[in-house]
Amino acid sequence: MEDLSSRNPDWWRQAVVYQVYPRSFADADGDGLGDLKGIAQRLNHLAALGVDALWLSPFYPSELADGGYDVADHRDVDPRLGTLDDFDALVAEAHRLGLKVVVDVVPNHTSHLHPWFQEALRAAPGSPARDRYVFRPGRGAHGELPPTDWQSVFGGSAWRRTSDGEWYLHLFAPEQPDLNWDNEEVRADFRTTLRFWSDRGVDGFRVDVAHGLAKDLTEPLRDVGGIGATGEDALPRVPAGSHPYWDRDEVHEIYRDWRKIFDAYTPPRTAVAEAWVPGARRALYARPDELGQAFNFEYLEAGWDAAELRQVIGDSLVTAHAAGASATWVLSNHDVVRHASRLMLPPGTDPGAWLLSGGTAPAVDREAGLRRARAATLLMLALPGSAYLYQGEELGLPEVADLPTEVLQDPIWEQTGHVRKGRDGCRVPLPWTTSGPSYGFGPGGAWLPQPPSFASYAVEAQDGTEGSALELYRTALRLRRKLLDGETLTWTPDAPAGVLDFTRSAAWRCVTNLTGAPVPLPAGEPLLTSTPLDGTGNLPPDTTVWLTPRSAG
Repeated sequence: MEDLSSRNPDWWRQAVVYQVYPRSFADADGDGLGDLKGIAQRLNHLAALGVDALWLSPFYPSELADGGYDVADHRDVDPRLGTLDDFDALVAEAHRLGLKVVVDVVPNHTSHLHPWFQEALRAAPGSPARDRYVFRPGRGAHGELPPTDWQSVFGGSAWRRTSDGEWYLHLFAPEQPDLNWDNEEVRADFRTTLRFWSDRGVDGFRVDVAHGLAKDLTEPLRDVGGIGATGEDALPRVPAGSHPYWDRDEVHEIYRDWRKIFDAYTPPRTAVAEAWVPGARRALYARPDELGQAFNFEYLEAGWDAAELRQVIGDSLVTAHAAGASATWVLSNHDVVRHASRLMLPPGTDPGAWLLSGGTAPAVDREAGLRRARAATLLMLALPGSAYLYQGEELGLPEVADLPTEVLQDPIWEQTGHVRKGRDGCRVPLPWTTSGPSYGFGPGGAWLPQPPSFASYAVEAQDGTEGSALELYRTALRLRRKLLDGETLTWTPDAPAGVLDFTRSAAWRCVTNLTGAPVPLPAGEPLLTSTPLDGTGNLPPDTTVWLTPRSAG
């Protein structure tokens, strides 16, 4: 099982991984939907950017009830996005360019169109086909009430009644029935899936809803009873590992089993958990005998505040070290408001309410947002561990908050009764050129409308333009690769209030001014600044500088 793309088993520990949302990256066939051939044709962009790997969000057969995370076949390609041959060609081209490939694996649920679930609907209650999922009789005199009070992450009950009166569990959309991980057939099928993609040259996996697989299905099922039903907010209110369906201790047995598969390859396949759990619990998923790494959402959710960020950074490094893993850092992804907009929202602002206002309450200063985003990016790239970038952030793209409601695709919009607008605003297709029907995304239009302002953010507009966001990312990633040394940092003890100041090694110092006024620039040679220095000997507000006592190229 030798994989010639890399023989370094630790490539992931301080990697820069670029997330590709396939339907919004590049469209080769002109149908308005991004595809695998489009991605392959644009891989030179990632190689020139200087990232180590691309992470592909789901490209599997799906009716897009949840943006591709409703998977009808975990071992195939959606025909609208290409074929398995196209996937193999993409992996081969990525490896030729020196890029690793990470794919999403979605083990908590399937699509309701999956052959297993269709078989379950035809089968009788109590049948083996239904045991692959979570079916239960309802409560009430005639079974007319859901089996428990469990709530969907997307809003409403997590139970949907079938035509024969039984109910099935869906912690997300009704089109995403939850699998029963107590069922050995389910476990065996996912072992096959992991080997299937690993054998095709995939270097690693991002595990969707990693904290949701194990559930307490002993009878009678427990209500959550007001302790909180969706996500991380529920967890501190119950003893660790004992919530009915989030972050149960039993889930780690599954990942220890997966690790045996990962380690059967040379180099071992990597994995990173999407686990919305507090830091101490997150470390369990990142242990070497489990997934090895876990996303650090505390960092993503931190405000633009020096004290808060320093606390989160310190805690995250301690947590990762305790697990034997490296830390992870991320500012944007396919589920959150892009950080060029989010970081400008006043403290306490509800991003969902801001989206519902079309981005007008409050209005966001795009120029100031981009300035802060650039500073946040250089700070993130200086931290020890892996950085995960989301497509388009290297262009400084803001959130498209004013998408008309009639074009929204995210199920959150309908499932919450139009209370939450959803995640489409960060999924608008990328602009590659300054003109054309979709700014170079494809020969035709795009599945979500792009605002006219996207022309100025296009790759074509920024390529080779001094001071552009794209050139900042390219320079930062080139320097980062040269400067990497160890997985620790040392805080400067006498840093002014509101300033983050640390060294990674004797040759690399990162200083970020999060105050509203200039601060004295520390001694050293500036290697890179997120915005130009003004020659006064000060570091401007919302600016990050990398310093070294000597030239590092």
